[in-house]
Amino acid sequence: MSEVVAIIPARGGSKGIPRKNLQRVGGVPLVARAVEAARRCPAVDRVVVTTDDTDIAAVAAEWGAEVVERPAGLAGDEASSESALLHALDALEARRVDVGVVVFLQATSPFIDADALTAAVQLVRSRRRDSIFSAVETYGFLWEKGGGGAAAAVNHDVDVRPRRQDREPHYLETGAFYVMRAAGFRASRHRFFGSVGIAEVAARTAIEIDNAHELEIARTVAPLLDTAGPVAVDAVVTDFDGVHTDDSVRVDQNGLESVTVSRADGMGVGLLKAAGIPFLILSTEANPVVSARGRKLGVDVRQAAADKAAVLREWADERGIALSRVAYLGNDVNDLPCLEIVGWPVAVPDAHPLVLSAARLVLDRPGGAGAVRDLAERVLAGRAAQTTPDARGAAGRPGRRDTAPGHPIAPQEAS
Repeated sequence: MSEVVAIIPARGGSKGIPRKNLQRVGGVPLVARAVEAARRCPAVDRVVVTTDDTDIAAVAAEWGAEVVERPAGLAGDEASSESALLHALDALEARRVDVGVVVFLQATSPFIDADALTAAVQLVRSRRRDSIFSAVETYGFLWEKGGGGAAAAVNHDVDVRPRRQDREPHYLETGAFYVMRAAGFRASRHRFFGSVGIAEVAARTAIEIDNAHELEIARTVAPLLDTAGPVAVDAVVTDFDGVHTDDSVRVDQNGLESVTVSRADGMGVGLLKAAGIPFLILSTEANPVVSARGRKLGVDVRQAAADKAAVLREWADERGIALSRVAYLGNDVNDLPCLEIVGWPVAVPDAHPLVLSAARLVLDRPGGAGAVRDLAERVLAGRAAQTTPDARGAAGRPGRRDTAPGHPIAPQEAS
């Protein structure tokens, strides 16, 4: 039986933003966000990333996608996205994958509407449409610059200014997704053919990242658009000061330091241990207080870590845990290198602004007052969700969701 296959072109080069497809929005690399969007769509059987870049390929595989190696000749500035899709289809055919419907996702659209995508796939699979694209409704009056820079109306009569309610809408492509019958796409070699339909999406999701300004906008609105559900990870790593404590310290007349921790946090760590979820306290400083707390909790402690990210990588490698399956909880700028390499960067609510902007999740409880327990409960909820009969995730079906002539096209920057 033919499959619905999501294909995400993600080349390594980019003129506007270096390494664009690896840039993070809402704490997740753009290419990984596209993989996750495809995996949230129940109609998608297989998720594939086609790339010329080994780092992108590694991230894609870690987040549950299959990888097709993209030739350099199809990854330049003049290569079209269609050429990358056609090459990926040939590669899948060689792997004996029968592709019935192609779902073309662009990693540069960080807020892909999975519900709208699912409805679009259903329309194409039922053959009510041959090709569908995501778009937003607009009532805007469009203009173009003519000879000498003079303005000319495009979609309206300059002598008539009807009210919004008296006008018919137009639709603007968002670039987020295109859904096509595979056979028709192969024949036309173009994303629009036959009966073309529109999948209307909310304007707030229609951000396409081509430059640094748009990347900053996406990062700013991500906390408003992303819904943080259960935290599905295989390990938890935390900073100590400002996470297990309120970031304050008491010093007595003899210079001895003491801090206050939360019993609720200790219970949270105990619940994680009981569930078999590895836990690490990772601290820049070497402090007997941290060692004592680690012994009390019965967890791994790594201190005096000048390069916290390197220590985190080593710890995860020793246990065979992918970084995309690690939650890291931090509060200050020395946590940023760790937050930038894990799948679930998490911050306490009173964290440094740079940490808050790097986080995929900001907890409800502050450091020293239940933050670790808050994260533990979310991780345990994620573990419970993974064990339900219809749960689908990276651990289930790797590479799948568990995630023409007469149509000339102008070359465009490939995705």
